Amino acid sequence: MSPNFPKPHLKIPKILLLFFCISQIVAPGFAFELDESLTFIWPLPAEFSSGNETLSVDPSITLTVSGNGGNSVVVSEAFDRYKRVIFKRASGFSIFGKFRGRGSVYDISELTVIVHSESEELQLGVDESYSLTVAKRDAQSIVWEATIEANTVYGALRGLETFSQLCVFDYGTKSVQIYKAPWYIQDKPRFAYRGLLLDTSRHYLPTEVIKQIIESMSYAKLNVLHWHIIDEQSFPLEVPTYPNLWKGAYSKWERYTVEDAQEVVSFAKMRGINVMAEVDVPGHAESWGAGYPDLWPSSSCREPLDVSKNFTFDVISGILADIRKIFPFELFHLGGDEVNTDCWSSTPHVKKWLGDHSMTTKDAYQYFVLRAQEIAISQNWTPVNWEETFNNFAANLNPRTVVHNWLGPGVCPKVVANGFRCIFSNQGVWYLDHLDVHWDQVYTAEPLEGINDVSKQELVLGGQVCMWGETADTSAVQETIWPRAAAAAERLWSRREAISTGNITLTALPRLHYFRCLLNRRGVQAAPVTNKYARRPPRGPGSCYGQ
Repeated sequence: MSPNFPKPHLKIPKILLLFFCISQIVAPGFAFELDESLTFIWPLPAEFSSGNETLSVDPSITLTVSGNGGNSVVVSEAFDRYKRVIFKRASGFSIFGKFRGRGSVYDISELTVIVHSESEELQLGVDESYSLTVAKRDAQSIVWEATIEANTVYGALRGLETFSQLCVFDYGTKSVQIYKAPWYIQDKPRFAYRGLLLDTSRHYLPTEVIKQIIESMSYAKLNVLHWHIIDEQSFPLEVPTYPNLWKGAYSKWERYTVEDAQEVVSFAKMRGINVMAEVDVPGHAESWGAGYPDLWPSSSCREPLDVSKNFTFDVISGILADIRKIFPFELFHLGGDEVNTDCWSSTPHVKKWLGDHSMTTKDAYQYFVLRAQEIAISQNWTPVNWEETFNNFAANLNPRTVVHNWLGPGVCPKVVANGFRCIFSNQGVWYLDHLDVHWDQVYTAEPLEGINDVSKQELVLGGQVCMWGETADTSAVQETIWPRAAAAAERLWSRREAISTGNITLTALPRLHYFRCLLNRRGVQAAPVTNKYARRPPRGPGSCYGQ
């Protein structure tokens, strides 16, 4: 039984009651219609044309491959995955269809994938371009063909994603159909680096959850998972050379073995996604001392890591040597942000070391970052550092450094003017834990803003949205990421001029609604697009396509 609470006395203005009643009559929420003038592919392809025919797709569609890379397991496994996604509902047999006399002749029964290169190396700047054609074999033919052609297997993956989005289940015929055929698509990404940061230190995420997130990234054509594995709160990663480090994990059940990490990297590669690991030094490292207390300046002053001891750099070297065997991506993130050096100046032995070396704490901060960079470079990595390193000692950074913007706008123009490469992640628009940032702010954020020189624009690798984990665990991480991450994904993939003109409420919002619903259908817990605060449930009844 429900408790008998007294009913509140609410006075609702009559005009609001009238508006509410009319809205229920005029807009009951039935038969939501899409704007057929829009193209419901996300992110929007670089070049495309379409027609007005509707084609049926065979649930038993087969894969035909050619080219030097056609037989790659990356392609065959992706085809099987997408086939399961596309035909989740359509079995190819309906007893009611048989009663109605329907035949089983399909317009598309074969998908041809041509891959020219046999290389499966996945690194920054790999060719992800592709062409996709869904058209008649020739002008006189009644036979339709679907063909993806790409230089690499990773271009073929992007083409398969686009093909899957063209395939729509029709509830009337209970079959999968492609509308607006014929389709001619020539596509390639605008930026080489299109990332998502995932923080597994503030809240541990099981490997299965990480893989679900990677899978969802592939739907939006994101291609870098920035794995912020460790931080001051926890150290969950196994490091064989220094086995006590993961004593800094929250518990013995919230850890990643070497095999776990390898599995994540392998899973991501099969979806054309690189994994960039981050070991943030010298700050954000208190958890290291749970296993090796000598890394702390003192037991009462625990970070930054002790700059005065060679042991500190021996441990960093051991960590990087061990995890280099796991992470083949050429970029490696060394953090370097938010370093409060008070512990160095207040701990006697560190203070003495600073005096002996004629260093200020700012000098020591630079010394630490540059020495860590040397270790990373010795492992054949390109170092990535948060922007504070550039802001404090740009002239002394290794010239190979990639500067990662986060503090605010206007940073990448300064970075590229100094000859460094830049990744855009302005926290005001691309930090997903900022729940009050709306989809349109994410969508209109431009990595090249303020950079007009084409040669300098090329130094901007791209950008990434950041899913910091202080307030998001397994229960909330996907709906915090999606659908706002998709808004950034289109900004990073699609041509700037194609998505930066017109009223985005009319040109982009209906398409983002559609993509959010596509994610939901694929099992991704993407939150409503237009919530005042991200990841919250709907405000009331309504269509997925209008929330």
